[in-house]
Parts: sequence; structure tokens; C-alpha cells
Amino acid sequence: MRNQQTPIAVEGLPFVALAGALALLAALFQRQITPFPALVLAAVTLFIISFFRNPRRVPPEGENAVVAPADGVVTYLGDAVEPHLGTEMLKISIFMSVFNVHINRVPCSGRVLDTFYVRGKFLDARDEKATFENEQSGIILEAPKGRKIVFTQIAGLIARRIVTYPVKGDILSRGQRYGLIRFGSRVDIYLPKEVEPRVARGQRTVAGETILGYLP
Repeated sequence: MRNQQTPIAVEGLPFVALAGALALLAALFQRQITPFPALVLAAVTLFIISFFRNPRRVPPEGENAVVAPADGVVTYLGDAVEPHLGTEMLKISIFMSVFNVHINRVPCSGRVLDTFYVRGKFLDARDEKATFENEQSGIILEAPKGRKIVFTQIAGLIARRIVTYPVKGDILSRGQRYGLIRFGSRVDIYLPKEVEPRVARGQRTVAGETILGYLP
């Protein structure tokens, strides 16, 4: 899968190249015009590089630990019915602003039972209606001892592109990079109800490192 070692997500390289080229052209002509456009475009280039950054993360010890799939802030924590399994589970929603790392990571090791993609709207990802109405891509994972968890990438108000690498049958490792969402969004994760959450609403998370809870 992509982006396992690259410092910048490969999906962001065309954006970086375009913004950088425009900044360079503006700088070359800044003697004839004001330098302001070149400075603005240089700032845009740096922002895009920052947005698509792909830092190294070290998952915590403990094979039963479930880690956050995204950098961001916990906006929902509570029981909810997972739409695809039709089962009441513990739901944790993590909102990613445009300033967060947008590479998403696998919450726990297991086998991909199924994937799904749903076309939809682009409501503000902080709105709970986004769970049911927004464009989204999800993975149903079979964790050790047959436990099932679901994690769903949800497009937001600005996001227009969800990237998900795994396919049905893939074996995934906890903390592994599995996709990204471009320009602001959210990830919902559904865990067995027996899991006791180790995070709180409003808490910031670090993908691949923050422990959400432990599988029983």
C-alpha cells in the first residue's frame, strides 16, 4: 500500500508541484509586478506540504489496544447502531481540521471482511448528520477472536476526495497507513460495546498512537 515510508503523501505531490511552480513563476516576474503574489503562493505551497505530511508513528504495546485512526479531536463518544452491521456498538468520531495530518491509520490488526463506499453530501463533518448523509468509505475488520470493528472515512464541507487502499481479504497491522481524506473531514470508528473508552469528548488524538480502548 502507498505512503508507508514517504515523508509526504504521494496523493499530495501534484498539488505541491503545481503550487510550487506557480510560486516560482511569480517570483521570476516579481521585478515587473509586486512580490505579494509570489509570497502568497509560497505560503500556499508550504501549507499543502504541511497538509500532506506523513510523519512516523509508533503504536503502543499491547495487542488488544485500539489506536486512533486519525489526528484530530473527539467530537462524539457514545453508543450508536453501526449501519452496516446493524449492531449497537461504541462509536467514537474524530474530526480532522485542515491543520491536522490527514493520513489515516489502522486501529487494530485484523483481516478486511468487507469494504463499502457511499456517495453522499458534503455537510460539515462535525454535524452528526454527516454519519448518514455524507460521502464515505469504510472498512469492516475482523479483529482477533472474531471481533468486528468498523472504521469509516467521512468527507466534510471542504473535502472532496476519500482515498482508501485496502480491499476485501487484506491483512492489516495496527498503526499501518491505510488511506487519507483531502482537506478536512472525519473518521468514525465502531467498537464492541464491551470496550471501555480511554478517551473523552474534546480530547485530541494522534493517529496510530492514542489508545481509544482495549478489546476484551
